[in-house]
Amino acid sequence: MALQDLTPQLRTRLSRMERAVGWFVILAMALLVFGFAYYVYHTAERKGWFLTKARYFTFAVSATGIKVGDPVMLMGMAVGQITRMEPMPPEEFEYNIYVEFEIKAPYYGYLWTEGSRAKVATADLLGKRVLEVSKGTGGYPTYVFNPLRRMTIAEAQNLAGSPDWVLAEEVADSTGTNVIARPKEPLTNLTAIASAGHTNVLVMNTTENRKFMTGMWNDPDGRYDVYTRETKPYHLVSDESAAVTERLEKLVADVEKALPNILSLTNDLSRVLSNGADLTSNLNAVALSARPALSNIATVTAQLDRPGALGEWLLPTNIHRQIETALGAANTTLQTANTTLDSANTNLTVLVQNLSRSLDNLANLTSNLNTQVQVNTNVLSEISRTVVDTDDLVQGLKRHWLLRSAFRGKGTNGPPAVSPGRLSSPKATGEQ
Repeated sequence: MALQDLTPQLRTRLSRMERAVGWFVILAMALLVFGFAYYVYHTAERKGWFLTKARYFTFAVSATGIKVGDPVMLMGMAVGQITRMEPMPPEEFEYNIYVEFEIKAPYYGYLWTEGSRAKVATADLLGKRVLEVSKGTGGYPTYVFNPLRRMTIAEAQNLAGSPDWVLAEEVADSTGTNVIARPKEPLTNLTAIASAGHTNVLVMNTTENRKFMTGMWNDPDGRYDVYTRETKPYHLVSDESAAVTERLEKLVADVEKALPNILSLTNDLSRVLSNGADLTSNLNAVALSARPALSNIATVTAQLDRPGALGEWLLPTNIHRQIETALGAANTTLQTANTTLDSANTNLTVLVQNLSRSLDNLANLTSNLNTQVQVNTNVLSEISRTVVDTDDLVQGLKRHWLLRSAFRGKGTNGPPAVSPGRLSSPKATGEQ
């Protein structure tokens, strides 16, 4: 039926339906586009497409077990992926495979100039390997995000008081052997830098952090170089472990080398076992030949506890009785000596106790005397005065006329007395 044959009411309803279907199709397309955009955004965010990535490279002996797109591990986490792998030129004899990879933000901040290395390690027993980087332990960050600027010493003097500007290179002295200034240090050593013969320095502004890298550390020159998209990535020293297949091949080769020795060892073991079998057979023959002698020895030993046996031959009955008598006498003597020692021990104990009691009494006496002397400080002086007075009394008694004869000493033989001669008058003396 043609559209012109429809009534105006039907044509109006049909146009409304067409508009509704058009809006539905437009809404479905919009939802489809939104869902696809959300999926792409979510995938890009999950894969880190919007994150800043720092590029690195290393070398490997072999590309076995690794390929482009494999994750790069840091402390057990996937922090990047391998982006490029190429063999080195034929004239390059030191390295074999060039491996380039990138690390997502913020994990490149863990990689420093000291301690950070790239290691191609074994991942499983099927030959799979993984590229793993290690956390830095010192040095300087491999990349910086602060703007770099090279200026003269005079220009740097104007910024010396500002903590926002720091050095971006290692500055050596005039001899070129000692470093007098290092990156990340403030501009406070400009006089020594000028004295070393430097006319300009490389500095960076720490207050401005850009989204992309501005500088990459240059190990040979000891400074940060300006980073661009054409700049070669930073080199991480590699530590590579052999693949599992190579290890298995080496193990098989070692086993093949050891097989002749193992075979000779088995031959030696077989020879030892055969010798052991011969030895046991000989021992069996010796045991069979020694059986009659052992039976005779058993018969002799069984007769030892009977009358008239070898024991009675060696020790007759009278010797047994004499030994028993001697042992009884010795036992009696020992008991008597033991009794004597016990009595002596008892008497000695009593004596010691009496002596201890006498010493205790003497100690009490001396302690009482000491106590009296300590309490009466004038006792000694009084005793001394009494002795002196007693001596004076005795000396006085010796001089008393009544008691003088009692204290007279024994006389000794003195010289003979001279005769005074005959007395005469003076007149007679003159006449003579």
